[in-house]
Amino acid sequence: MIFKIAWRNIWRNKRRSIIILTSIAIGLGFTMLYDCIVRGSVQQMLDNAINSHTSHLQINNAGFNSNKIITNNISHSDSIINKVASLPFIKYYSPRVLNFGMITSAANTSGITLVGIEPEKERNVTIIHKSLTKGTYFSTNPNEILIGEKLAEKLEVDLNDKLVLVSSATDGSVSSEMFRVVGIFKTNSSEFDKAYVYVPIKTAQKMLLLGDNISQIAAITDKPENINTYKSILQSKLDYHFEIFTYQELLPLLIYYVQIANDSMLVMYIIIGTAVLFGIINTLLMSVFERVHEFGVLMSIGMRNGKVFRMVIEEAFILSFVGTIIGFCLGLIGYYLLSIYGLDLSVFSESLSAFGMSTILYPKLDLGVIINSIFIIPITAILGAIYPALKAIKLQPTEAMRYV
Repeated sequence: MIFKIAWRNIWRNKRRSIIILTSIAIGLGFTMLYDCIVRGSVQQMLDNAINSHTSHLQINNAGFNSNKIITNNISHSDSIINKVASLPFIKYYSPRVLNFGMITSAANTSGITLVGIEPEKERNVTIIHKSLTKGTYFSTNPNEILIGEKLAEKLEVDLNDKLVLVSSATDGSVSSEMFRVVGIFKTNSSEFDKAYVYVPIKTAQKMLLLGDNISQIAAITDKPENINTYKSILQSKLDYHFEIFTYQELLPLLIYYVQIANDSMLVMYIIIGTAVLFGIINTLLMSVFERVHEFGVLMSIGMRNGKVFRMVIEEAFILSFVGTIIGFCLGLIGYYLLSIYGLDLSVFSESLSAFGMSTILYPKLDLGVIINSIFIIPITAILGAIYPALKAIKLQPTEAMRYV
């Protein structure tokens, strides 16, 4: 009965109720959609960094991450690789050789990071093979090289052009090798494309006098959310001569961006909720003052204060709940459309690539968005209804019945 009375009371003043419902629905719908876009954009930045090079886990010799010198390498790498590959949560892995060097064309010279890889294993760990804009992935030729589009522009080279790569070997000598460009890639990070080049791992080992030693093992896990547990398990399998880094440790700034984005959107929901709070207080106070006589009659025939209080609270809940459902549906429609077509920001491609962002952004709908969207508005509306409800139950029946 209380719910029915509350529902009828809402529609006594249709114009006022429709205005507040519309305000809640539009405000929540756009906030939810914006939340999805922000979460999607920062998640894309993180995924791009992981998929381009970082991976979920990196296993190095102790101290290599802070001082990437070629002499600090992993010896007896086969036994370490076998231990990593035997773990059930490791989906893919890729041994790498890493070193700094200089690359020279007929037109220019640039500093680079040399990455020696096993092509077939690396393609399961990173997306470099999918990022090729020209040429092909590695074949059987040992002196093939993949370079980024920005680096190719700087060196003024194209497919099949020759490059000379110079780097320091393990014995302290300067080693050089000639390579032929077989592929040019473009990732979402222009800085990455300027700095990284890929060659077959055997060629890199021979050039740097490494033998069978490697610099790093990159791994992809089955459940990234369990990455810290996986790190502990993997560390227990290896001795203190090795260090393991998760993508969270390797990309702290991006992880911070993700957290900041989530926290900032919570603030946005609170701002919307605060606006709803004052709207509900204003609407229900007006409703209470318009119905003073009615409240007096209800109290005089025996309706207890608790039921009067509950009736006002339910009016606020109904308004906020209906507005939330409509707004949530509007947000879902916007999310669905953007998840198919994306938000094209190609006009800002140069700026976005500097931050490692894609030119087409796709929204992300997760549990945090759903919880914020569904619960914050009704909760704030109920809190806002407390003051008008207290006003209603403080009315004296005899005075309220004479109120004009």
